[in-house]
Amino acid sequence: MKFVVITGLSGAGKSQAMKSMEDLGFYCVDNLPPSLIPKFAELCFHAKGDIEKIALVIDIRGGRFFDDLFESLDTIERMGYLYEVLFLEASDEVLIKRFKETRRNHPLSPEGRIIDGIEAERERLAQLKGKAKHIIDTSNLTSAQLREEIRKIYLEGLKAENLTISILTFGFKKGLPLDADLVFDVRFLPNPHYIDALRDYTGHEPAVREYVMQWPESIAFVEKLKDMIHFLIPYYIKEGKTQLVIAIGCTGGKHRSVTVANILYESLLEKGHRVTINHRDSVRTVRE
Repeated sequence: MKFVVITGLSGAGKSQAMKSMEDLGFYCVDNLPPSLIPKFAELCFHAKGDIEKIALVIDIRGGRFFDDLFESLDTIERMGYLYEVLFLEASDEVLIKRFKETRRNHPLSPEGRIIDGIEAERERLAQLKGKAKHIIDTSNLTSAQLREEIRKIYLEGLKAENLTISILTFGFKKGLPLDADLVFDVRFLPNPHYIDALRDYTGHEPAVREYVMQWPESIAFVEKLKDMIHFLIPYYIKEGKTQLVIAIGCTGGKHRSVTVANILYESLLEKGHRVTINHRDSVRTVRE
């Protein structure tokens, strides 16, 4: 029996994760009081094969009942039922933006500042995060990309490292992304913006990509960038890092950064890494 506890920060995408698990054939229960987990696990086990995959969403909405979670998990371990924890998180900036867009208050700070609730929740969930088998940072993931991550883990049985690489393109004139681990400035490359026939297109278009990559400095930089990232990844994994955000910027975030990011994305996919890509300031956003 596959038993998964979905948890994490409010606003990080647990509801979407549960829907994705349902699509994969999991029997899902949202906000079950943790004290009932052992009894629920026993009922499922005795269902004689009718329920093979279970996912429970457990988070701080349970209030004081949430404190029973660790005792309940210890109990089902003693009962011989194996489980794993899927933990979802996101950056403070992204979580604040999501709460404001939905006009919701944070459950741990209903009358106060959202950031206070986020900080309190991070502290309260720190121990549970430490038990997680899979951690997904949804800061730069679309709903479709989160579904794909869930599918890779629980349908394909992904054997790769527990590291998600997020590539983000941006324009310096609109500001640096706040959650980037590595930032690369490609404004030194020849700019298609000054070519009339290319100005209105993006790095997704073959003509723009061909223009950017026809220069020796572009070819050399991309090769050195790929070498550096491939060199760093094993060390980040060894360190225990679960999310790596690589930001690539040019002036407008439309031509050079998109071209270079797409090439890096393709290279990482070929190596079998878990990687997503988002183009913050490009007119066209590709659904990967």
